[in-house]
Amino acid sequence: MNYLPVFLRIRNAPCLVVGGGAVALRKVELLLSAGASVTVVSKSQDHRILNLVQQQKITHLKCEFSPDLIKGMHLVVAATDDRTVNQQVSETAIAHAIPVNVVDQPELSNFIVPSIVDRSPVIVAIGTGGTAPILARLLKSRLETLIPAAYGRLARLAGGFRHQVKAKFDSIAELVFSGRDDEARDALEQLIEKPDHPPAVQGEVYLVGAGPGDPDLLTFRALRLMQQADVVLYDRLVASEIVDLVRRDADRIFVGKARAKHTVPQTDINRLLVELAHQGKRVLRLKGGDPFIFGRGGEEIADLVREKIPFQVIPGITAASGCAAYAGIPLTHRDHAQSCVFVTGHLKDGQLDLNWSALCQPDQTVVVYMSLTGLETLCSKMIKHGADGDLPAALIQQGTTRNQKVITGTLATLPGTVSSGDIKPPTLLVIGHVVSLHSGLAWYNPDDCSPDTDTETNLHAKSDFSR
Repeated sequence: MNYLPVFLRIRNAPCLVVGGGAVALRKVELLLSAGASVTVVSKSQDHRILNLVQQQKITHLKCEFSPDLIKGMHLVVAATDDRTVNQQVSETAIAHAIPVNVVDQPELSNFIVPSIVDRSPVIVAIGTGGTAPILARLLKSRLETLIPAAYGRLARLAGGFRHQVKAKFDSIAELVFSGRDDEARDALEQLIEKPDHPPAVQGEVYLVGAGPGDPDLLTFRALRLMQQADVVLYDRLVASEIVDLVRRDADRIFVGKARAKHTVPQTDINRLLVELAHQGKRVLRLKGGDPFIFGRGGEEIADLVREKIPFQVIPGITAASGCAAYAGIPLTHRDHAQSCVFVTGHLKDGQLDLNWSALCQPDQTVVVYMSLTGLETLCSKMIKHGADGDLPAALIQQGTTRNQKVITGTLATLPGTVSSGDIKPPTLLVIGHVVSLHSGLAWYNPDDCSPDTDTETNLHAKSDFSR
C-alpha cells in the first residue's frame, strides 16, 4: 500500500483551507460535515463560501497565504489554481508535521481525500492513490446502490447492544432497512435475554417492481433485496438482464404469463409465496413495471396478510412512465394534456369493456397497458364514442430496451399500420395530443440511429444506450 487508510477525528479541531473557489468550497463542506472548525484563506471567495461566513459556520481571512497561518492547525488543504502557492502550503505543512492535501496534486500531498459513501456512523472510503479518481467515483456509485441509507440507523441501534450482540442479526438488519426500528429493537432485546433460544426464523416476501425493462431503472432498494433473497419468482415481463442481477445462488422459479397462457396460475403463485415464506425463506416476487399498477400485487399480498407473513412492497417505474419518457412523449403537458388515465386493454371473452365516455374527454392522455390484441377494437370504440379519428396515438414495443420500437399514427390509422408490421409484446399504447411531441423530444444515440418523420422509428435513450 502507498497509503495507510485511516479515519481522522477532527471534530472542533482547527483546519485550514487555502483557496476560495468551487474546489475549495467542496473541501470546506466536507470538513464541516466532520465537525471541523474551518478557516479559509483567500483574496477572493465563491459566493457560497461567503454565505458560510455570514452564517458564522467558517472563518475567512481575506489575504494571501503566509506560513504563520498554519500554526496550530490539525489539517491543511490547498485548493488554489496557483502551483507555487500550493507547493508553499505543502512544504510548510510537512515541515510542521501537519497532514496536508493539495487537490489534484498527490505528489505534494501526504494524505489524500477518498471518495466517500456516507451512512454515518458507517463510512466507506474508496481510494486509488490519487491515480484514478474517475474509477473511485465509479466504485462509489456502485456501492451507493448496494448500501442502503438505513445502515446508519442499524449501526446506531447495534451500538447500543455491542457488548451483548456479536452476530445473528441479518433479519434484524432488514427490519431496520424497511423502517421497522421498533420491531428490530424488540428482536435484539429478545436475542439478548434468551441467547440460547433465538427467535424462530421468520420468512419474508419482497414484492419488487422491476421497472419496464432497462436494468438501470431499478431502485436501490430493489437491487439490495434482489441480492439477499433466497428464492425468486419472476415472470415474462422481467428482462433477463434484470433476472441476472439476482443473487447467484438464489433459487429461480419462472411463473411467466403470456397472452391467454398462464405458466403458473395466479392462485398457485399466491400459495407458493406463502409456502416458501413459511419455510423461513426470503422470497423475492419480481414483477415487471410497478406491482400495484396492473401487476396484481394487491392479490398476491392478500394471502400474506391473512397468514401474518411479513412483506415489503418496493415500487417500480411503471411502463407508462418509463416507456413514454424513452419515446419522448410527456404524459402531461400544459398545452396538450392536463390529466392522464391508465387503463388495461386486456380482452375478456373477446370483449373490451371500458368507460368509453371517460376515455374520450378532451385535453387528456390515455395510456393503455396490454394493448396489442385489442388495439383495433379500442381505437374504433373510442372513435364511435366521440373521439376524433385524427387524435394522435403511438404504440411502444418493448419500451426502454434495445428492442424499443415506436409506431405513431392516429386512432384511425394506427391499427392498420401495426397489423402490417412485426410487432411483439409487451406493448404500451399512448393516445392524445402529447404524442405529436414525439419526433421533437425523443432522445437518441446519433451513432445508432436518428429520429425521422416515418411512422416507425427505433429510438434509443442517449443516457442509457450510448454506453
